[in-house]
Amino acid sequence: MSEEKEQAVDQPAVEAAEPVEPEAGCCCRCGEQSADEPSAPGRRAALAAVVGGVGLVYAAGLAYPVYKYLATAAELSAAEEKQTEISLDGADTMAPGTAMVFKFGGRPTLLIHHPDSTWSAMTAVCTHLGCTVAYQADQNRIHCACHGGVYDPKTGANVSGPPPKPLKTYAVAVAAGKVVVSRA
Repeated sequence: MSEEKEQAVDQPAVEAAEPVEPEAGCCCRCGEQSADEPSAPGRRAALAAVVGGVGLVYAAGLAYPVYKYLATAAELSAAEEKQTEISLDGADTMAPGTAMVFKFGGRPTLLIHHPDSTWSAMTAVCTHLGCTVAYQADQNRIHCACHGGVYDPKTGANVSGPPPKPLKTYAVAVAAGKVVVSRA
């Protein structure tokens, strides 16, 4: 046994081997590509591309309604600024005590021919929450059915209910065969 110990002592210690460079076309999973082989995407890259594509489609699906909402408001505002007057052919034949709703600048507008033969025009959108208002000739008022707002039919002033401000009024000019409504 002592001879075995002596032989073990006489042998030099094994030195650490130097790292070996992988050969071209290495078959190990070290991640290096050889110059001869084209790089092919793996499963992870394919999965990442699919998940990224699905995420992009999902984000676009969420963003589209927001875009349409904001774009519609911008288009409506631009249409309002663009149109400064409108001519309503045949509106001069309206009977006193009646009203008509028409589009002016993309928004509903109310034209009223009062019983005393005067005319007024104002936006038909309630200043409280944007509901459409209606002229009630029998009660001589403009009424918003959503929350009970009441406006004066001649001036558009808010009389009662929750509306915080009056309706926007427009200038009215009656000519032969038409009524011209313009921004006041």
